[in-house]
Amino acid sequence: MRSKNKTKNELVKAIIEAYQPETAKDVQDALKDVFSPIFEAMLQGEMNEHLGYVSNNKNEKQTDNRRNGYITKNVKTSMGEMTIDVPRDRDGSFEPQIIPKRTKDISDIDKKVLSMYAKGMSQRDISKTIEDIYGFKVSHETISNITDCVLEELNEWQSRRLKKCYPFVFVDCMYVTMRYEYETKESAIYTTLGYDINGKKDVLGIWLNETESKHSWMQIFDEIKQRGVEDIFFISMDGVSGLEDGAKEIFKGVIVQRCIVHLIRNSLKYVPSKDYKKFTSNLKLIYGAPNLKTAQNEFEKFKSTWSKYTGAVDVWKRNFKYVEQLFDYPSIIRKVMYTTNAIESVNSSFRKVTKKGAAKPQLTNLLSFYI
Repeated sequence: MRSKNKTKNELVKAIIEAYQPETAKDVQDALKDVFSPIFEAMLQGEMNEHLGYVSNNKNEKQTDNRRNGYITKNVKTSMGEMTIDVPRDRDGSFEPQIIPKRTKDISDIDKKVLSMYAKGMSQRDISKTIEDIYGFKVSHETISNITDCVLEELNEWQSRRLKKCYPFVFVDCMYVTMRYEYETKESAIYTTLGYDINGKKDVLGIWLNETESKHSWMQIFDEIKQRGVEDIFFISMDGVSGLEDGAKEIFKGVIVQRCIVHLIRNSLKYVPSKDYKKFTSNLKLIYGAPNLKTAQNEFEKFKSTWSKYTGAVDVWKRNFKYVEQLFDYPSIIRKVMYTTNAIESVNSSFRKVTKKGAAKPQLTNLLSFYI
């Protein structure tokens, strides 16, 4: 390890002595000059492997093929454009791997950084991973500059045109810890998922909604409308405050449905675990009934059977209108609109991204999935 560090220190000292850098640009220019011979040395190693002998040891030659000079190639890197001499062989069979033929852009490191960032890795983890892979460090500032380059694309995605009609829209909330300059706090992230006429999923947008109100949701749905949506048939949601009134102000006649699965979870908070199975079985007889009359009869039995758990029963009393309205539609429609499970897989992916608290206020980590 000491030998390796000594070599690094000697290399740094040699670069400083040779280039006398005074600014960050000077350092970048020096690194470009250093990278060029590194790539060329790697290409020479590939040629040695291809031919079966090194250039100064032709006694080991076991092929009629031989070196045939170089071709100068300008390539784009994360540090700017640089010129590299790529070795050639006589019969043209050499296929370099480090810089493949016809490749002009070798700034894959930028893409790798963005990929790691989208997966929720911290800047420290990204820097360490890059060092492990490539053998050199990338500063936190450089990583920040790389990730900031996607902001324009993210803004374009968030404001893109949408389809004219989404029969089913699902809204779900996820709480994550967000960093705001020097402090962190928990914030609500709302994801809106739509199914178009052809049944194709489309994430309409992601919003940070700190204040849940009719006014804030009117703004969100008005934005969706301005982006091209003319009609929404059903919206399934988990008791989001202000959403129903806000949605109906913008999309007249839209049906807003409380998620039955979330209602079950909310009511189970008041039920001992030993009664979970029987309790949920009784509930299924209500929302899974073949018609409204049967559902109403089962609900009366449910209230009597579980009256000792007042809190659980009250959850269903307050929201039974959402159960009743399900039976205004065919069973095939009920199966789609009674739960927000369609969006659960999306939020599951988001939780992997934000589990380390790496999200930024601009939600770049989450949105990076969609550009």
